[in-house]
Amino acid sequence: MNTKMYVGNLSFNATEQDLSDLFGTHGEVTEVFIPTDRESGRPRGFAFVTMESTDSMNDAISALNGNEFQGRALVVNEAKPQANTGGGGGYRGNGGSGRRDNNGYGRNRR
Repeated sequence: MNTKMYVGNLSFNATEQDLSDLFGTHGEVTEVFIPTDRESGRPRGFAFVTMESTDSMNDAISALNGNEFQGRALVVNEAKPQANTGGGGGYRGNGGSGRRDNNGYGRNRR
C-alpha cells in the first residue's frame, strides 16, 4: 500500500511545515521530505509527502495537482519506487591507466 506522493515544481521557499499544513487538509500526513543539494544545501524544488491512507493520498492528488502554491503550479502524483540502476560508482576496474593490452592497442600489433 503506497501512500507516498511526489510533489514537483515546489517553491524553494517551501518548508516541511508548509507542506504538512497544505496536505493535512486532506488527511493525516505521516512524513514530509524535501531533498536538498549536497553542495549548496538548498532545496531541489521537489518533495515527498506520505499520507496515512491511500484515500487521503488520492484526495490530496485530486485536489492539489495543478493548483498554485507559493506562486507555482504544483505537480502532485503517486511516488514511484526508485528504479535500481545497478550502482552508482565510476570505478571500472582498470585503475585509471587508460591503456589496454598490447601496448595500448585493442588488437595485437607488433
